[in-house]
Amino acid sequence: MKLKRRSISAEVPSMAMGDIAFNLLIFFFILARAQDDSHHQWKPATTNKADTASHVRAVVLVDVENKLYLDNQEISISQLGDKLERLLEGYPTGQRTVLLKISREAPASRFEPILAAVSEVGGELLHVLEKKDH
Repeated sequence: MKLKRRSISAEVPSMAMGDIAFNLLIFFFILARAQDDSHHQWKPATTNKADTASHVRAVVLVDVENKLYLDNQEISISQLGDKLERLLEGYPTGQRTVLLKISREAPASRFEPILAAVSEVGGELLHVLEKKDH
């Protein structure tokens, strides 16, 4: 025996369409306003005179080619924490200064892991600033 199928038509109320359109509008507005920080170039602060600390235990450098150096030896970011920990071992707070020199062209994604590694081993950062051109 063959059963007859009923055709069901579903209609979306027009009030719901307005709500959906409003929610989509808000969603795309928020997406348009969001900014991706990974593409922004960081520019260091400038000063006329920068004093250097007397207790610098390590120098971390990122050059214009985004290569990472610790005390003039190229290393990877994965090695930085362990090597810094060995260099700072035994020094009290106030004498665990790490001098940080970063090229103007270095993206934020390059220096953020460096900042994290230095803070994890208890290092105290000293940033080298570029002198103003006056």
